[in-house]
Amino acid sequence: MTALILSLTGAALVLAVLAWVPRSSGSTLEIVISAVMLACLAAVGVLLLAGHGVSGWAERWWNVLLLLAGALAVTGGGPLTTSVMALADRRSTRAQSTQKAGEVLRGGALIGALERMAIYASLVAGWPEGIAVVLAIKGLARYPELRSPDQPASVTPQAVAERFIIGTFSSVLWAVACAGLLRSH
Repeated sequence: MTALILSLTGAALVLAVLAWVPRSSGSTLEIVISAVMLACLAAVGVLLLAGHGVSGWAERWWNVLLLLAGALAVTGGGPLTTSVMALADRRSTRAQSTQKAGEVLRGGALIGALERMAIYASLVAGWPEGIAVVLAIKGLARYPELRSPDQPASVTPQAVAERFIIGTFSSVLWAVACAGLLRSH
């Protein structure tokens, strides 16, 4: 069972890395990769629940899972978030597009990766309050961009706010799910 859990987690990590290969944002392939990656994570969760978690695992295998899940939390959240935004944009006009709003909220991929790393680390360390700290810092740092009257005419303020909310929620939920794999240790 340990080998299967580690293999599925590793497969999800490989998919996450493949999803970072440049292609058109929100492409069908990216959405499929994200869905399979999410299915791998769900399967690992089910296997861990069925096998009473990682209690009783040899420390080296638990450490491997810790590292794999951490790498997956950081790398997998970006493609997943992009896929969620593409699904949200299906019926949007160009000015309401969350993709276009990315011009206002620059650095989102890097900020998201750092956010997921901090959330994963705080949960694994047993400090869930770290989520509030990370979100407070992000909200305060992004506030000027969210409320700026100087946004380009090609994007609506609602699209910028929607991108921030969708990006933050999907990113945080992914990091929490990856950290949740280790809760039974």
